Amino acid sequence: MAGEDIIMLNKKELKRLHIVKKAFEGVIKQVEAGEILGLSERQIRRLVKEVRKEGDRGIAHKSRGKASNSVITRDIKDKVIRLYREKYKGFGPTLLSEKLLELEDIKISKETLRNWLIETGDWKKVRKSRAHRQWRERKHYYGEMVQMDGSHHDWLEGRGPELVLMGYIDDATNRIFARFYDYEGTQYRQWRV
Repeated sequence: MAGEDIIMLNKKELKRLHIVKKAFEGVIKQVEAGEILGLSERQIRRLVKEVRKEGDRGIAHKSRGKASNSVITRDIKDKVIRLYREKYKGFGPTLLSEKLLELEDIKISKETLRNWLIETGDWKKVRKSRAHRQWRERKHYYGEMVQMDGSHHDWLEGRGPELVLMGYIDDATNRIFARFYDYEGTQYRQWRV
């Protein structure tokens, strides 16, 4: 068959082949080859054995050119697309994946479904735009709205009780006020120094 003498290798495999051949020919030790390639001595022995048995082709990955074990047949893909168009039109890939498993006993990931539906034109990539934050108008009068927050901390550095610094800001005037309290709450109990 034409092309049988051509071996497809990537850069990593070419480097491995070069080093393994040196180890095979006795130019370097297998331990050194392992250190150069970042492999164990056992892995180098296995590669040397493969190259001895199959020649340069022995360094190539054995599953190269073969179909994946997890490949889904064309019949199942066509069935899923047909089901989507006839029974599940409008379902998103996530819900479709769940319904196919639940009702049709077909297990396919939502990403695979999304890719299939985009490929057939039944689904469009939609980027959700983030809702723009609406700024509210400031209040008109002092005291109309006061925002507050408490900061729990050992403000007295162990020389007294732990206090809460309550910070207040008036929305209309932007005035800031702060005071120490025993706790963060709405009842008035001021801590006195």
